[in-house]
Amino acid sequence: MISIQVKNLNKLFGKTQAVDNVSFDVYKGRIFGLLGPNGAGKTTTIRMINHIIPLDSGEITINGLTVGPKTQKMIGYMPEERGLYKKMKVGEQLMYLAQLKGLKKPDAKKKIVYWLKRFDAYDWHSKVVGELSKGMSQKIQFIATIVHDPDIYIFDEPFSGLDPINSELLKEIIIELRQNGKTILFSTHRMEQVEQMCDDICLFNNGKVVITGNLRNIKKEFGKNTVLIEFEGDPGFLDELEDVRINNRSTNFAEIRILNGLSHQQILKKAMEKSEIHKFQLVEPSLNEIFISTVGEDNIKNKEALLA
Repeated sequence: MISIQVKNLNKLFGKTQAVDNVSFDVYKGRIFGLLGPNGAGKTTTIRMINHIIPLDSGEITINGLTVGPKTQKMIGYMPEERGLYKKMKVGEQLMYLAQLKGLKKPDAKKKIVYWLKRFDAYDWHSKVVGELSKGMSQKIQFIATIVHDPDIYIFDEPFSGLDPINSELLKEIIIELRQNGKTILFSTHRMEQVEQMCDDICLFNNGKVVITGNLRNIKKEFGKNTVLIEFEGDPGFLDELEDVRINNRSTNFAEIRILNGLSHQQILKKAMEKSEIHKFQLVEPSLNEIFISTVGEDNIKNKEALLA
């Protein structure tokens, strides 16, 4: 069942085509990652899905209904620009927002206490929001988004400002929501989070969809064209390689994308001439590599077209 359907979506700001004929489906009970560089059109698309800004053309439906005030109530939305009232206390803020979403006060109180304890934040109940750090504010914003238990959650850059421990906690809760049948769409720059969490993705660039679909299938389509190598010795062999792109290079490790049909055996031979090899593995590309190769090459083509 499709929870969010986006068809031929367009949005123009002045002469800038922010969203250009975008289509994708988000299925119920799955985690969908919206990816792309800054200015790619992700946040504009999210705002149209949430009926915050109007679309110019195309169609968006939520559980079969055209987006509007009714569909807003089906969604828990955490924007990239956090919207907490800085002079209110945390508990008052969460109660106010929960009641706005239709929760009765006794139910809202129980859920607020549960989530504050879950985030190890119960002691913040009487703190003024303006006194909170960025990471603390992020937790409160997240609680405000999920406290009314909607069917669909949309998070714009949910991991921004969180340390690794709290990022893991947030990831754990998002996966838990999915296990409870909720639908989650989130936008992020953090590829490792997407790779660990998402069922499906949509990669944006310059307002257009570059890739969309099941993450596992997308990785299979790219093939096993990436070499992971751990070594000890002279890394100079990496500089001698042709028809490759080297990612994540460090003192004793490299991720190498094979281009133009180069044999991985040739890479191994070169490496063994100068180094002791501890690990040599041919794998599917990481999502980070897919992102760089797809968006990076697209941007290069655009620059070449401008210079022509």
